[in-house]
Amino acid sequence: GGDHTITYPILQAVAEKHGPVGLVHVDAHTDTGDRALGEKIYHGTPFRRCVEEGLLDRGRVVQIGIRGSSYDPDPYRYCREQGFRVVPAEECWRKSLVPLMEEVRQQMGTRPVYISFDIDGIDPAYAPGTGTPEIAGLTPAQALEIIRGCRGLAIVGCDLVEVSPMYDVSGNTALLGANLLFEMLCVLPGVKTM
Repeated sequence: GGDHTITYPILQAVAEKHGPVGLVHVDAHTDTGDRALGEKIYHGTPFRRCVEEGLLDRGRVVQIGIRGSSYDPDPYRYCREQGFRVVPAEECWRKSLVPLMEEVRQQMGTRPVYISFDIDGIDPAYAPGTGTPEIAGLTPAQALEIIRGCRGLAIVGCDLVEVSPMYDVSGNTALLGANLLFEMLCVLPGVKTM
């Protein structure tokens, strides 16, 4: 999809059918801001709007790969207050995320889950084609571990956002994004893979 704003109306529709859903959110940013330039709806606010509308099962929200600059000395406070699990990027460095995803599967249980993957969750060395790159992110292998670790969950939808072709001179970001979307399709319930 486009920027992360698109996840907000998608989750409105998903919640209309399934009620509040769990969320596996991969991103460099929490996207729980309140406003930007006076606007309440932009790519840094979708999950705050979702909380306000009761679209998320807040005890089943995990945000992975979070990092980057902040104007707040406690940038994850809002998320923690909502009951979200925030996994900063530095907790992911130099290790497999398979154990983390075992914990996430336990947290998500058998109720509906949505996957939202912002390409800037990946380090810009691998995915430079995005509007808000942040250094020291996840690797493509870790991204695969996250998505493949969602197999068996009651996934009701997914997205991959923030790929920006004008910044993707090599095409590597689009290639990675397309492969990650393919992997998401492979972990949907009922999909048979070899």
